[in-house]
Amino acid sequence: MATTELQMSPQLEQIHGEIRDLFRALSNGFQRLDKMKDSNRQSKQLEELTGKMRECKRLIKEFDREIKDEESKNPPEVNKQLNDEKQSMIKELNSYVAMRKTYMNTLGNKKIELFDMGAGVSEPTADENVKMASSMSNQELVDHGMKTMDETDQAIERSKKVVEQTIEVGTQTAGTLKGQTDQMGRIVNELDTIQFSIKKASQLVKEIGRQVTTDKCIMLFLFLIVCGVIAIIVVKIVNPNNKDIRDIPGLAPPAPSRRLLYLRDPQ
Repeated sequence: MATTELQMSPQLEQIHGEIRDLFRALSNGFQRLDKMKDSNRQSKQLEELTGKMRECKRLIKEFDREIKDEESKNPPEVNKQLNDEKQSMIKELNSYVAMRKTYMNTLGNKKIELFDMGAGVSEPTADENVKMASSMSNQELVDHGMKTMDETDQAIERSKKVVEQTIEVGTQTAGTLKGQTDQMGRIVNELDTIQFSIKKASQLVKEIGRQVTTDKCIMLFLFLIVCGVIAIIVVKIVNPNNKDIRDIPGLAPPAPSRRLLYLRDPQ
């Protein structure tokens, strides 16, 4: 599905673009892997591609979380398109995972070594064997044949032990790798969850900071109003005859000063 046909938020567009870039890198990486002949270079290339697949898996999970967060804001048809795109990316990632398994199996078969359990002494040629046999008696020939059979049996037993040890070590290594892979998968999932929680917590802190700033501004305005009222009251009390300041509603004007009148006695 083309990116231009999808209606995405800026956050979704960024995640979607990063996933598509990783898919292109995976495609080019597997193409280069086909051209490599050295098994060591192939192993390193597979490790790099595995890291890109892990990053792609993490981004797809983040893409899914963003879809769920914006689900209530988008119409149903947009949500359906986004979910279809998510499923398409999951299928594409699974195809690269399957390719990785195939290359891993092929690379493992190339690394199987064949062990030569010979005694290290060059074997005699056919002519030498004829000369040696002609110079031996029947009993010597029987003894030599029995000795050769014993040596062959011992070599076969040693080979069996080596094969059993190799199988045992391979089984233990496979179990250890599986456990480590599962543990790494759990760690990646936990890291994704922690990163998402940190992002949400940062947004919440920003919102709380804006609310606190608004509350402080309101308190400052209220403080200034109270200071103004107090100043008017003080001025009104100190200079009650000041006509430039209106009377405050609810506050009675100060009582006028009383003068005592007295009558003088007539003389």
